[in-house]
Amino acid sequence: MVMTVLVTPKALADHNARDFMMLIDGKWEAGGCQPLERLAPSHGVVVSRYPRGTKADAERAIAAARRAFDHGPWPHMTASERSAVLLKAADLIAARSEELAYLDAIEAGKPISQVRGEIGGAVDIWRYAAALARDLHGESYNTLGDGTLGVVLREAIGVVSIITPWNFPFLIVGQKLPFALAAGCTTVVKPSELTSGSTLVLGEILQAAGLPDGVVNIVTGTGPEVGAIMTTHPQVDMVSFTGSTGVGKLTMSNAAQTLKKVSLELGGKNPQIVFPDADLDAFIDAAVFGAYFNAGECCNAGSRLIMHKSIASDVVKRVAELAKDVKVGDPLDSSTQVGAIITQQHLEKINAYVAGAKSSGAKVVHGGEAVDFGMGQFMAPTILEAVTPDMTVAREEVFGPVLSVLAFETTAEAIEIANSIDYGLSAGVWSRDFDTCLTIGRKVRAGTVWMNTFMDGASELPFGGYKQSGLGRELGRHAVEDYTETKTLNMHIGARTSWWMPKRETLA
Repeated sequence: MVMTVLVTPKALADHNARDFMMLIDGKWEAGGCQPLERLAPSHGVVVSRYPRGTKADAERAIAAARRAFDHGPWPHMTASERSAVLLKAADLIAARSEELAYLDAIEAGKPISQVRGEIGGAVDIWRYAAALARDLHGESYNTLGDGTLGVVLREAIGVVSIITPWNFPFLIVGQKLPFALAAGCTTVVKPSELTSGSTLVLGEILQAAGLPDGVVNIVTGTGPEVGAIMTTHPQVDMVSFTGSTGVGKLTMSNAAQTLKKVSLELGGKNPQIVFPDADLDAFIDAAVFGAYFNAGECCNAGSRLIMHKSIASDVVKRVAELAKDVKVGDPLDSSTQVGAIITQQHLEKINAYVAGAKSSGAKVVHGGEAVDFGMGQFMAPTILEAVTPDMTVAREEVFGPVLSVLAFETTAEAIEIANSIDYGLSAGVWSRDFDTCLTIGRKVRAGTVWMNTFMDGASELPFGGYKQSGLGRELGRHAVEDYTETKTLNMHIGARTSWWMPKRETLA
């Protein structure tokens, strides 16, 4: 049984599809090609239309960003002036938060109550970036002797291509763009062609906040048509990409042609390791949340439960009982906890993983199939038991509401299972013994390890992965520095006292 929130045609009956334009050099353009239409994954009706950007559009946006960096005022403003623009943008995001939440809910199929929280989190990130703008500074070294003074400058890296995914449309652009702007960079942003609406509204917000023309350009379109040139163009200095590991590898390969700096936040297959002495009531709630938040379409999803054998059977039953109460359905209903799957093709991919797991010997404890509302595409929260570490479902990112349960006997075995895959984005450990938690925290190769909690976060804490989960870190006090280059000024003071060639006498 799956708790459902009925999806009805009436929910979007009064919605008129919104036509958007892309932003290049301060001007809004409709584009000359047939627009991209976005069908609401929950209702199957057209909710948005975006310009189908071309290579030429991306090149014009890159040229605008280049001019804005080389000749515009933004990189030369004081940190306090840039900070003021970011703070104004944060206020305007807050003022339009309901509009932004609605767009992400209907375009991505995300529960509206969840998206409201994401927009609030994005406001905090923009304000945090504004604070970091004023904290960015270089270094000085007056300890090199009386004849030398060293100064290390931090300068904006230049033009940054920012490419964002469909699963957290507004939040993830907020983990990149404000920090690039705080450093003094100019940018070209490509949101996913499935969920471009809220990013385009952000363009309006940034103009209203006083951002100069050309500093942020937003080009909509597909990866082959727009994203490819953004990662290869010689006038781009850095690429910041969030998405699948496969596309991340392609992005890195493209950027290597001109040796651009690359920041990648990629996939995850994140374990929650549970010991017998854990607070199991707290864990069971976190297990359901970690697996089914955002319909499991989340790089941070806790998709692997690595349970001690002595408790595995009982705990899985309790997780399954709680999963029955998860409400699946209309994203616009505030009681919904799991919304729609992004596309029909992606739903088929999720189902294929479940079918493959069953054929390999895994057992479906709960869910395991699509939920039919007569429209849209939905997946039941699913639990797979008797999963072994060698199964595909235990090693690859499903990116859906599918929880795989594995078992261990010793701490060493749990660590081995956790580290046995190509990903290393995040992990969780549950035990009342803090020595156990710290042992797991130090030996599991992941960018974040939660202890007796899961998927908590803050603007102050860095986020990123080990291994094929990415390169670099977002958020945290060093986030602005990622968008800078360092330059050393080595200054000699006084008369030069060291000569390589014998000094010639000066002729009278």
